[in-house]
This record gives sequence, C-alpha cells and structure tokens, in this order.
Amino acid sequence: MNSGQATTGAMRWALAVPYVIIMAVALVDVLAQSTVLLSLLATPPALTAATSRPRTVLLVGGLALVVCAGILLADDTVGPGRAAAALGAVAFVALAAAQTSALRVRAGQRHQRTKQELMDVRAVADVAQEMVLGPVPQVNGPIELAVSYTSATIGARIGGDLYEAVTMPDGGTRLLVGDVQGKGLPAVRTAVTVLTAFRAAALTASSLHEVAQHIENALRRRESVEKFVTAVLADCTEQGRVTLLNFGHPPPLVRRRDASVRAVEPDVPGPPLGLPPGLGSHGLDSPGTGTVLLSPGDRLLFYTDGTTEARDPSGAFFALPAAVRHLGHRSLDHDLAALREALTRHTRGPLDDDAALLLLRLNSPGAPPSANHERR
Repeated sequence: MNSGQATTGAMRWALAVPYVIIMAVALVDVLAQSTVLLSLLATPPALTAATSRPRTVLLVGGLALVVCAGILLADDTVGPGRAAAALGAVAFVALAAAQTSALRVRAGQRHQRTKQELMDVRAVADVAQEMVLGPVPQVNGPIELAVSYTSATIGARIGGDLYEAVTMPDGGTRLLVGDVQGKGLPAVRTAVTVLTAFRAAALTASSLHEVAQHIENALRRRESVEKFVTAVLADCTEQGRVTLLNFGHPPPLVRRRDASVRAVEPDVPGPPLGLPPGLGSHGLDSPGTGTVLLSPGDRLLFYTDGTTEARDPSGAFFALPAAVRHLGHRSLDHDLAALREALTRHTRGPLDDDAALLLLRLNSPGAPPSANHERR
C-alpha cells in the first residue's frame, strides 16, 4: 500500500468513527437497559467538525439527538430534568461543532486564496524576470557560456539580479553580472536601466571603463530613487585573457583544470555603481580592475550574493569555492545543476534571495561545445 492509499484509508476511518460511536452507544445502552454511555453521544459531532463541513456536522448531531431521544424513551427511569440536560448537551455540542467547522472551512478557503495569490504574484515575477533577462550567447568560438537563475521562496519579491553577454566584433565576449540594492519593482526598474545602458554601449565602447561610465550616467539620469548596483564587467578574448572591472561585487571564481579555485579580486576594490555624486566616480583611472588568463578547460564563475549568503539551519554560509572545485563535467549546464543541488542541500529548503550564476569556459580551438543549454 502506498502513502496515498494509506492516507485515504485513514481519512475514511476518521469519517466513520462518529457513526461507530453512535451505534456503539445505542447498542450498549439498549442491551444494558440503562443510560450508562449516553454522555458519549456529544462526542460524534465534535469529532466530525475536525474533518467535515457544517452540514455534515449538523447531520451527525441530528442523528446523535435522535438516538439520544430513543434511548431516553426506552428507559422510563430517567427523569425529565436529566433527559432535557442530555438532549440539550448533545444539541449544544452539535451547534458549537458546526460553528467550529464553519470557521475551519473559511480559514482553509482564505489560506487557499492567499496561496493562489502568492503563486500568481510569483508567476508574474517570473515572467517579468524573463523579460528583463534575455538569452545569452551560448558559444562564441572557444568561449562557452551557461547561465542559471534560481528564484527564492514563493512570495519573495522579485529581485534585481542581472546578467548579460554580447559577442564582440573582434570575436571576444563582453559580459555583465550585477545585483541591484533591494528588491521589488524599484530594483527591477534599476536593473532594466543598467541592462539597457550596457546593451547600448557594449558593442561600441572601446573599454570596460567607457561601458561603466555609460551605465553610471544612465543611473544618474534616470533613477529618482537612490539605488546602487554592485557589478562585474568582463572582456574575454578568444585567447583566454579576461579583463575585469569590479564595482563592489563578489569576485568571480576561476576553476583551473587541476581543480584549484581562487577568487579574481582587484588590487583596489571599486565602489558600486549609482552612488551619489562624489562617492562613485568611475573615470579611466577607476579602481576595481583586474585580469586573469584562462587556459583551455578553465572555468570562470560569476555569481550574485544570493549564493554566497545562503545559510544552512545553523547559520553557516554556503562554501561556494569548495563547490566550484567539483565542477568538471563536459556540460556547463550539468555543472550549474550540480551547484544548484549543492546549494539546496546546504539550505535544506528554498533560498531567501535570488541567485544568478554565469559560468564561462575556455575550450580548445576547434573543440565541440557542450549541448543542451538551458536557463532556469
């Protein structure tokens, strides 16, 4: 017997218990020619209220009243006062149980409506996120990309995690991974501003600093609400040279073919984008720059803090570098799925914040890319 059949059987037995009690009381009292179990007739409607609707509770209460009256009529030793008290007790419990059942049913309906509303909100949020985050190029020569977006728990507001990648005219790839301060529609609007500015400047700007300045100008021009953005901009050539510009974002992790992992951090950290004037100047001499040279088979993981700030029930953070060390599958999507699974095992449940992942691998020239790319 499976669990579903066992549950159904248990529910049927629970529904039958009140009727069994009524029949047992009637049988024992008639055979004993006494009212020794008469008080138990108030139990069936109370039990029925836990699983049934008010109409059923009243039906069981009415049946208990009829049986109670029949037992009292059959026993002429019961005085009028005791008979009235017995009938009144059964009737009172039946009415109270019906009211309890009605409250339980209404609470269940409210819970179901709330759950459906949360699911509807989440569905809208997912669609909005899909509209904000377009597909990235999967393969550009020896450069291969895969992305993953893991949503937080149902009911959590849509976040401002963002990513984008474009194929450059010279054959390289220019990409962006970022995280807007806060959540909700203001964060989404800021994310759209950042992505729009990046897409407009990525193909024509001569440097990452110029792209960053374009994003900074767009934020200052369009954002009335103070929202800063942590971000990493990167240029990757077909030879594997990656130039990074980091604006207060968690540093990418490079995973070498020998399974060693290290963070690619700039010598001087850069401030987030979108800070008030005077605090976030990103001229050509801006801090936050760094470089890394990839060899064929090396991977570079970009991520948002929803990954590194995920905690287990004891409060320990997710050890992302240790998880990245195990990435070595032929398929990048398989690697990202393994990361998501490790994250779920660590938190033992849904995430509290959205988590975006972008995984880049440098393949040997002429090597076939992995297949079955997907975005979640």
